Amino acid sequence: MAGIGVKLNNIYGKNTLTTDIIGIGYSTVVTIAPMLTVIGALCFMEKLLGFDSVGYTTRELFSCTVLYIFIFALLTASPFNSVLSRYMSDVIYQETFEDILPCYYVGMILNITLSSLVGIAFCVHEYLVGKVDIIYVFTGYCGYIALVLVFYSMLYLSICKDYKKISFFFIIGMTVTVLLSFWFVRILSWSITYGMLLALTIGFWLIACLEFSVVRSYFRENSGKYREVLKYFRDYWPLVATNFLYTLGLYVHNFVFWTTDLRKIVVESFVCVTTYDMATCLAMFTNISASVIFISRVEMNFHERYKAYSEAVIGGRGADIEITKKRMFRMLSEELMSLARVQFIITLVIFLLCMIFLPQLGFGGMTLRIYPCLSAGYFILFLMYAEIIFLYYFNDLTGSVLTALSFCAVTLVGSLISTHFSEVWYGMGLTVGSFTGWTVAYWRLRWMEKNLDVHIFCSGHLLKQQKGECPSPKVFDRYEG
Repeated sequence: MAGIGVKLNNIYGKNTLTTDIIGIGYSTVVTIAPMLTVIGALCFMEKLLGFDSVGYTTRELFSCTVLYIFIFALLTASPFNSVLSRYMSDVIYQETFEDILPCYYVGMILNITLSSLVGIAFCVHEYLVGKVDIIYVFTGYCGYIALVLVFYSMLYLSICKDYKKISFFFIIGMTVTVLLSFWFVRILSWSITYGMLLALTIGFWLIACLEFSVVRSYFRENSGKYREVLKYFRDYWPLVATNFLYTLGLYVHNFVFWTTDLRKIVVESFVCVTTYDMATCLAMFTNISASVIFISRVEMNFHERYKAYSEAVIGGRGADIEITKKRMFRMLSEELMSLARVQFIITLVIFLLCMIFLPQLGFGGMTLRIYPCLSAGYFILFLMYAEIIFLYYFNDLTGSVLTALSFCAVTLVGSLISTHFSEVWYGMGLTVGSFTGWTVAYWRLRWMEKNLDVHIFCSGHLLKQQKGECPSPKVFDRYEG
């Protein structure tokens, strides 16, 4: 993430109101602009094409299709992202750039294979049981695979610090999506929902192709070391578990409520709870600025302290190591506290605005009764994720797995219990799960602070470990002359 830090330091270094606004805008562009672009395109198409005039069942089928495309594209990509990111970082550090294409191809095959198996099974059920037109089913499947490729290639462009290109590709893709949807519906007289779905699918494929072309333009040589990538999945399986459990925890509370009497079943295949899902979306957007703030602060402050400590470990005195370690953890504490304070203020302001103005826009009733508890949960959740990133900095894979596991498990159990409470407490499962994960991560960071010297200097091996027969204990033969 160090690539953003230089730019942000240059912006904020001028210490003016204008540069502060520019810095916030830049941080937003490089973090959440792609998501906002897709949401904006969907809203614009709905207004432009008269989506409200479509029949209720058809409208719900389209909404559920898009919802499932995003959720399961993220879930099936989550087991691979962290390990591949670790491999890429090591390759870049060692400057063996010819090893990046093997990583890209192996990861793509694994991701597409898993995603395809999940997608095909669901689409067969949708066609045979739900009786949905096979062309519509196939188009939705293609959109799902395209989004999987988009998320996958975004990983490599993010590591290469090409955040602005990612945002630019999404703007191009969604602009083409809107134009194509207008052409399909108004010129070719296709149905509104299918025209929108096909246009969205083409837009995702365009983004995926643009990202692939940039990756191939950066890395042209191929070392052919495909097995080395697979070894990383064996050696760093905790990264697979952490990222998957964290991503699953983001949605497991929704899955729980999809099994209750509140659920809505569309064409015998899609299940959702509109009020709870909408409250989840609002709560997430209420706290999404935490990602922007965290990246900005870590890039500008903590990374430099971490770099100073690493340099002291490599070639500094014992006193230098101790001083830089104390400064680093002091900065870590300050960043977490600063993130909590600033995000609390932002969350409170947005929460009040939502409670005042959303009823006037048609959002009310059960959605707003569920929203407050979920907002508190997502506030803690983003703080917990910041701690996971700090654990990654210290290579504490055990701590990251414990954090993600406790978060996911407690969220699941808590959500099952909260279904028996009143609507105001429906989001308690996520809140308790996030607080549990935050507590575990905080405990691990404190433990790491006390035992960092042991973790850094005593976890290596003087001899290379390998499997095989034990060598003979005989050192030499003694001969008497």
